[in-house]
Amino acid sequence: MAHEFPGSDWGDWLLRDVESANPGGVALWYLGCNGFVLKADDRTTVFIDPYCGNGDPPRTSRMIPVPFDPADVRECDAIFATHEHSDHVHGETQRPILADTDATYYGPDDSLAVTDEESWTDTEGISDDQFTEVAEGDAVELGAFTVHVEPANDPDATHPVSYVIEHETGTFFHGGDARPGEGFEWVGERYDVDLAALAFGSSGKLRTEAGRELKTWYADENEITTAAAQTRTDRLLPTHWDIWRNLTADPAALWPHVRSYDAPRTLEIAEIGDRVAL
Repeated sequence: MAHEFPGSDWGDWLLRDVESANPGGVALWYLGCNGFVLKADDRTTVFIDPYCGNGDPPRTSRMIPVPFDPADVRECDAIFATHEHSDHVHGETQRPILADTDATYYGPDDSLAVTDEESWTDTEGISDDQFTEVAEGDAVELGAFTVHVEPANDPDATHPVSYVIEHETGTFFHGGDARPGEGFEWVGERYDVDLAALAFGSSGKLRTEAGRELKTWYADENEITTAAAQTRTDRLLPTHWDIWRNLTADPAALWPHVRSYDAPRTLEIAEIGDRVAL
């Protein structure tokens, strides 16, 4: 079965670390792929694009551990989806979280269409009122967070969005899988971004029934540098480089690309499970 949950050999230590944390401002945990958990000083806890699937082997095969069992999540106020792809809207990861925490699920129309097609509300504990459609220009107040929905240029998605998450101590930007574009320029003009998570990838050949398919996913070295400069972020955190066999990339290779830019001023490399302060 494609994108099934294969189990996790990490136990629940990462989730318990999130629960026990008392950040002075905002703490973020990188979940691998393009997933994050954010926790504010008022204990508001937000997941963005959490994914615990194994891909669709042999075409897409997961290269990193599954960091937790979704059934072990006890604290979650909201899940945000950036777009409709299976590694961003993933029922086997996100349905248990919704069922056990009563969190609200936010996403653009095409993301929520996936939850409808897969009948997520047929799962015990999940109701229709847990789903909220968002679009560019919307803002969501969640405890100490204000989440702004902004445009995203992702040519592989049907309706992608990005999220600007503001807190009194700083601003985090999640660009989804998007590449440089007017949407990122808009974000850079409107917000003071402290930390931006942007997808970084490569070209490679994936196995298919017909043979081997050449794919280029996410931004390359020059594109992610341009995207970061457009957002005017102080710190760039590359994501998505770690997940798929034959499409992994080395984020350390970005140092020569960013060193001459005014923004970002810092390249921050996180591996799955790492905690980062905003």
